[in-house]
Amino acid sequence: MSWLSENGLLVGLALLDGLSYAAAVFMVAVGLNLVFGVLRVLNVAHGSLYAIGGYAAASLGLFVASLGAPPWAGLPVLLAAAVLVGAILGPLIERLLLRRMQDREPVLQLLVTFALFMILEDLQKLVWGVQPVVFDAPLKWLGTVDVPFGTDVIPFTAYQLYVLPGVALATLAGLAYVLRFTLVGRMVVAVTVDREAARALGIDAAKVTLLTFTAGAALAALGGALAAPTVSLVPGVGASTIVLSFAVVATAGLGQVEGAAVAALLIGLGRSFAVYVAPEFEVVVPYAIMVAVLLFRPQGLFGVAETRRI
Repeated sequence: MSWLSENGLLVGLALLDGLSYAAAVFMVAVGLNLVFGVLRVLNVAHGSLYAIGGYAAASLGLFVASLGAPPWAGLPVLLAAAVLVGAILGPLIERLLLRRMQDREPVLQLLVTFALFMILEDLQKLVWGVQPVVFDAPLKWLGTVDVPFGTDVIPFTAYQLYVLPGVALATLAGLAYVLRFTLVGRMVVAVTVDREAARALGIDAAKVTLLTFTAGAALAALGGALAAPTVSLVPGVGASTIVLSFAVVATAGLGQVEGAAVAALLIGLGRSFAVYVAPEFEVVVPYAIMVAVLLFRPQGLFGVAETRRI
């Protein structure tokens, strides 16, 4: 009997967990990649936006539940919290900080965004404390489904099976459509390819930058909000997420949106299989995949050495 037939249930669980995990990581990584494509800034504070989005969704969800709202109300609350965080913090950070740093040295940009990350981490502790925050109403409301896998049946949460991958696919399709078939998307691409030429054509690069960063912040917050029902939110959750997101971005290629989905899937599945097969290598596997890719393609799987595209 082969290893696959003996461990069919384990393989199925690893695939399902990897798909769910990849969807959550993709939401953060694609926002980071989108922001880099336009601003040329690797925003370390992006991980804090993920964490704040998760905390805001949990707090708003718990508040709405305390008012006697039905369980299904938790789903729109997640989306509302992400939009709120992105709409408030996105323009605030871009106008007050990143706009001033846009033409500075990359090392200085990284130091400034890292400082912002540290400030936001302490702010989270001041607002939400250090105790775990849990909001699992959407997860419980949707329940579980039986997923057939070979001769086995795997019970898996419907939220992780449908909601997380569904939102990730909708986000990918929406971004692809906007960037390719709308005027706003073409302006974003123009600013990405050549900011000075875009300005010469009459495009307001400052507004495009503001819009892009706000969208990226909302995507990071949405990743945190969607992950909130599946995890306990604790201090440091943003740090682990941003490091993994950097691995996805580097694997895909800087500025690549569609590539981020493939890289997130590759890393998510690799991490998931490590959890079930060799748990001691769980932390190492995502970065081992990144290093293996960069050894053969320094620009990433979908990156282009001559130009950066989104």
